[in-house]
Amino acid sequence: MTSSLRRPIPEASVERLSLYARELGRLDRQGIGFISSKRLGEALGLTDAKVRRDLSYVGQFGKRGRGYEVLTLQGALSRILGIEGRAWSVALAGVGNLGSALLAYRGFQERGFVFRVAVDADQKKVGQVVQGVRIAPSRRLSELARQHEVHIGILTVPSEVAQEVCDQLVAGGVRAIVNFAPAHLEVPPSVRLRNMDLAIELEALAFYLGTGRPSRRPAPG
Repeated sequence: MTSSLRRPIPEASVERLSLYARELGRLDRQGIGFISSKRLGEALGLTDAKVRRDLSYVGQFGKRGRGYEVLTLQGALSRILGIEGRAWSVALAGVGNLGSALLAYRGFQERGFVFRVAVDADQKKVGQVVQGVRIAPSRRLSELARQHEVHIGILTVPSEVAQEVCDQLVAGGVRAIVNFAPAHLEVPPSVRLRNMDLAIELEALAFYLGTGRPSRRPAPG
C-alpha cells in the first residue's frame, strides 16, 4: 500500500475520508480484518465506486481478492487527516446548553481535539469548571487563544455577537473556526470557516416530512 497527496482532494471527499476512518475504527473494534469497498460503502450509504474514487486521491489501497486491511487503512487515513498522534487545541466561545454538550462529548478528545479554552460573557459562569475546563471571561478570548496556541475555535454564541467573537479568535491566531451561530461571518482568506446551522438542517427535514418526500440526506458529493 502506498499513500500520496499529490492531487488536490475535493472538500466532499475530505469529509468522507473522516467517515471512512470512523467506520474503520468501529470495524477494527469488532475484530474485522478486511473489508471490501462495496461493504464499506453500504455501511455509509455510498457506492463502492465513490469509495474507491475517494481513496484514490490519497493513495493506492487494497489487496486483490481481500479488499482493504481495516487497521492499516484506518491508520493511513488518520495520518492523512492529521488526527493520529497529534492533539489539536480547541477554544469554545459560549458555554450555554450547546457549548456545555460539546465540552462533554468524549469523542472529540478520543480523536485528538482537546478543549483548552472556554469563555462566556455571563459573569455567573466565569470561574466555573465544566468538564475540566475553567470558564474565563469573553474579553480574554484572544489572549487565551494565543497563550494556549489554539488551532480551532468553536462559536456557540448569539448571532448579534458572533462576528465580534470571531474577530477575537482571528486576532488570537486561530486559523480554523466552526460557527454554530445563525450568522454570516467574515474571515480573512487564511482562516478556514465552517458553518453549522442546525435550524437550517431542521427546516430541511421539516420540508421533506411535510411533502412526504424521502428525507434521507445523501452523503456529500
